[in-house]
Amino acid sequence: MLAFVLRRAFQAVLVMLAVAFVSFMLFQYTGDPVAFMVGQDASPAEREALRRDLGLDQPFVVQFAKFVGNAATGDFGLSLREGRKVSSLIRERLPATLELSLVAALLAIVVGVPAGVYCALRRKGWLAQTLLTLSLLGVSLPTFLIGILLILVFAVLLGWLPSYGRGETVNLGWWSTGFTSIDGWRHLILPSITLCLFQLTLILRLVRSEMLEVLRTDYIKFARARGLSRRAINFGHALKNTLVPVITITGLQLGGIIAFAIVTESVFQWPGMGLLFIQSVSVADIPVMAAYLCLIALIFVVINLVVDLLYFVVDPRLRIERTATQR
Repeated sequence: MLAFVLRRAFQAVLVMLAVAFVSFMLFQYTGDPVAFMVGQDASPAEREALRRDLGLDQPFVVQFAKFVGNAATGDFGLSLREGRKVSSLIRERLPATLELSLVAALLAIVVGVPAGVYCALRRKGWLAQTLLTLSLLGVSLPTFLIGILLILVFAVLLGWLPSYGRGETVNLGWWSTGFTSIDGWRHLILPSITLCLFQLTLILRLVRSEMLEVLRTDYIKFARARGLSRRAINFGHALKNTLVPVITITGLQLGGIIAFAIVTESVFQWPGMGLLFIQSVSVADIPVMAAYLCLIALIFVVINLVVDLLYFVVDPRLRIERTATQR
């Protein structure tokens, strides 16, 4: 187990170094950062002094090593648009994105897994057929269109929910949260539904297909022949083995929720990292873009590691195979 964790951690470091290299190359091929930071009236001597202060006069390898070292401590320099430290901007926007992603992920799992199991066990029922039909819409419709339709119906026509912003928040140290107020929850409903809908329908269809596949296996037929109850077969044997591939897809989708919240945050003007990234792209704010790429890569690496470890909890066959290999 320890060797497995160490090997995965080493692979994670390699992935982060690759992402850091791509992020660093953004600084090299998107223009001179000194030109963004000084005005047109700056003299060549002032430009050269600023270049020395930023370390841009040093060799490529030295600059990359310093970039990796600073990134490891969360220091990505100053935002070219805001003139503030990138770490401060990320710290301000991170709580909004994480809260939106957390609610969307919980909705996708809490609704998607039971609905997928129901559609597998009652696959000929009218409700199961209706859920499958609706799931096609969730997979097919683009996220921005879903968000616009929800705003049109629930914010414009009915006037039940707000259409933009985060609402009332409370600061708990550096963390700002909208979970403590009704207004914050009202602002969270439409964006979280928009963000979770694709993942929800994907999980529903995946759980259904895997559940149907497991129910056809020989050990399920043997369990029925032994006289086990339907509940014990469906939830004690079939569902547990269904969750092994579902965990992989669900874990990656949870990372995708955070990474691809850009569209949802843009539609609802949600003040998170996705909206910050879009604003940075429009003005070529490279430090913010690089920090966003590294942070999203770190989230995916951590989620992938957690998913691999969950395999050992859900599927005992993996533990047996690894033990036999070590022997």
